[in-house]
Amino acid sequence: MRREWISQYSENLNREMHFLVFGSSGVPLLAFPCQDGMCDNWESFGMPDTLADYIDSGKIQLFCADTVDRESWSDKFADKEQRALVQEAYYRYIVEEAVPLIHWKNGSDRKPIATGFSLGASHAAIIFFRRPDLFAGMLGCSGCYDTVHFWDGWCNHTLYDNSPVHFLANMPEDHPYIALYNQKKIAICVGQGRWEREGRRTAAIMRELFQQKGIHGWVDFWGYDVDHDWPWWKKQIRYFLPWLLNEKEG
Repeated sequence: MRREWISQYSENLNREMHFLVFGSSGVPLLAFPCQDGMCDNWESFGMPDTLADYIDSGKIQLFCADTVDRESWSDKFADKEQRALVQEAYYRYIVEEAVPLIHWKNGSDRKPIATGFSLGASHAAIIFFRRPDLFAGMLGCSGCYDTVHFWDGWCNHTLYDNSPVHFLANMPEDHPYIALYNQKKIAICVGQGRWEREGRRTAAIMRELFQQKGIHGWVDFWGYDVDHDWPWWKKQIRYFLPWLLNEKEG
């Protein structure tokens, strides 16, 4: 399996950011790590090996990103407005710098699929629902889609723009993004076992919003034995990936 480490200076974040890239061709998957994780997070838990047949056959090319979560989502003692600004800068980094890099390395104009587990799923949803024009779809497993939850109920305009359950709730039903969403593949999955409380709560909200707005998203609740953990996420991404790649109907 081809593996490449890429360093990229971000003007939005004023620091070096990194990608681990697996494979050399195929549909690009933009993979966000779990909370506070960096680009080696998926590799550390064996996810590239789980997807080796897709990567080695050229069906997908996996782009594993860094985060700045420690300064935004996780820094409970910092100024809340500054934390929100860091998250917004991260959003701009992905949209303005990381996505063009993905196109360049992939060597095509194929739009990436945004994906992640736990907080990585939250990032994938923020990026996809704010900029569906840039992505072919999204898969979020065990995510919390209420960003305000991480800010202890505090919110301003910046954080609102990064909280899918809030900005989708206020999106007009004739907003052009809804027609664009419905041209994409959208899947949200959550178990009902250990450590899935916020995932269950916010996935249910997303399901209601999809129904209200006419968004054709697939929200899938797995069993009470399905925990917020890597062994299940490996099963879930294998389950959804053929559907996301149009290999079969879900």
